[in-house]
Amino acid sequence: MLVPYGSWPSPLTAARVTAGGLRLDQIQLDGNDVYWLEGRASEGGRNVIVKRLPSGEIKDVTPAGFNVRSRVHEYGGGAYTVHRHTVFFSNFADQRVYQQDPGGEPQAITSDGGSYADFRMDAPRSRLIGVREKDGENTIVAIPGDVLVSGADFYSDPIVSPDGKFLAWIQWNHPNMPWDGTELMVAVINADGSIGAREKIAGGSEESIFQPEWSPDGALFFVSDRTGWWNLYRWRGLSIEAVHPMAAEFGKPQWTFSMVTYAFMDENRIAATYTEGGRWKLALIDPDAKRFTPLDLTVEPIESIKANADSIYFIGGSPTEATSVYCYSKGGQLRVFRSAATGPIAREWISVPEAVTFRAGDRDVHAFYYPPANPGVTAPNDTQPPLIVVTHGGPTGATLDVLDPKVQFWTSRGFAVLDVNYSGSTGYGRPYRDRLKGQWGIVDVEDAVAGAKAMVAAKKADPNRLIIRGGSAGGYTTLAALTFHDTFKSGASYYGISDLEVLQQDTHKFEARYNDSLIGPYPEAKDIYRARSPIHFTDRLSCPIILFQGLEDNVVPPNQSEMMAEAVRKKGLKVKYVAFEGEQHGFRKAENIIRSLDEELAFYRDVFGMIETSPR
Repeated sequence: MLVPYGSWPSPLTAARVTAGGLRLDQIQLDGNDVYWLEGRASEGGRNVIVKRLPSGEIKDVTPAGFNVRSRVHEYGGGAYTVHRHTVFFSNFADQRVYQQDPGGEPQAITSDGGSYADFRMDAPRSRLIGVREKDGENTIVAIPGDVLVSGADFYSDPIVSPDGKFLAWIQWNHPNMPWDGTELMVAVINADGSIGAREKIAGGSEESIFQPEWSPDGALFFVSDRTGWWNLYRWRGLSIEAVHPMAAEFGKPQWTFSMVTYAFMDENRIAATYTEGGRWKLALIDPDAKRFTPLDLTVEPIESIKANADSIYFIGGSPTEATSVYCYSKGGQLRVFRSAATGPIAREWISVPEAVTFRAGDRDVHAFYYPPANPGVTAPNDTQPPLIVVTHGGPTGATLDVLDPKVQFWTSRGFAVLDVNYSGSTGYGRPYRDRLKGQWGIVDVEDAVAGAKAMVAAKKADPNRLIIRGGSAGGYTTLAALTFHDTFKSGASYYGISDLEVLQQDTHKFEARYNDSLIGPYPEAKDIYRARSPIHFTDRLSCPIILFQGLEDNVVPPNQSEMMAEAVRKKGLKVKYVAFEGEQHGFRKAENIIRSLDEELAFYRDVFGMIETSPR
């Protein structure tokens, strides 16, 4: 069947690519049981702790009415831990910490006030340790609340040594973000459990430390970007040694707590994940024998690695397989414990991305290009597809080539997608990440524009139907691209930033000084904030925009989208503003995700006069 691009009929409805889908996170091991966290859009975005027994049975741990999620730093993470079959977790509604013993109901162990995350057990003292954010102060505490460490602006990764004598942690201060500069600290734990003499082991204002971890034999491992790449190091009390130097990233931007890229199988073997060229891989490392053994997997291990002597557990996926909880065992057996998708997408409907590199000025930029894919139709000869350029959040995030059903929602309808790892993204070394310093709203926008033009030049996109979409920081890049350039003909901003100055005065503590490095200190750089804010230059806009916003968003408040919608409306351009009650930063409820996709598709089809050939 011959059908124009963008009008293709598809069975991949917004409901199908959303409803029942899971967000998988934070694997934990406890004896022979494997735990993980499931975010369920079908249950209003509720996060549930799930356990897999050795028999293969999988069952929910947290009962209905509880949502395992922390608000520390607003982005949370590290919202639960397990110790000897007892589960400790943060409940989203009241931010109290709950203890759930085997067979019992959750019982609150903290009072109201404050949020908790990054839980670790101090087994020798039978106490729970975590990070608390209360009244604007971040501390490391022994729960229910005895302060152990204070004084820095932020903390993460409090972890007790195997012999119980030392506590290690990461700390940092404004204006740094954790990927800019952090300090790795180690302190003696006194006989009464308080913290004694402390020492800085590594880090500083220009060195980012990630995931400190005590080995079974008492050495302290950590990841540092001191060479320009996040690599693995070991400290044994006297000096620091590189474990396996290479031009690859063993770390990530620490937006949430309890992010991990390596785990100990035993004292001589480390299972480590790392990224090269935008793709994640798995290797075994013997730090004493200096052996590095890459493992040949059919999937990418992208999140939350854990290990024991026999198996490696991780969350991963591939361009044709949805994100899943995997177990990799001796002999190379790879098993799926849980898939994020309720029903697989048939292979013929899947657009497999191509890794592309293009030039933006004097720099190389990386992206993944997804061509349209639909087995039932073809497009007329000598025509090119509409292109959606996607700008990820962060901005120090990164896009992956793992199957995302929502991308296939577009490609199955005859849209091409270019998912851009613009300058400032992680996964390509610190110099690539630092390109955005002082240049946010400039180089990221130039990269998105250059990507669209490169695809047009390669005859992979229609120059008259170029679209840009993004969320959060990517939403800002989207709005800036639409305002300061005329390359794109339409766009969608999901909880994006329109006024940098207003955001600076209205955001949360974690990101309160982020713009110091991305733009400049405020108010000294006030003129730059204004010059890069799309809200002040809507006279330059010349194309339709759709905006989506959660009304309980404390990261990018609703006024950012509301101001932009009103300004565009006054100019007489086509604009639609869609707001969702009960949503924060990033939509979690199935009905809202479904509606946003349907609204966005209808908007583009109206703008470009696309008519679907048959009902979806």
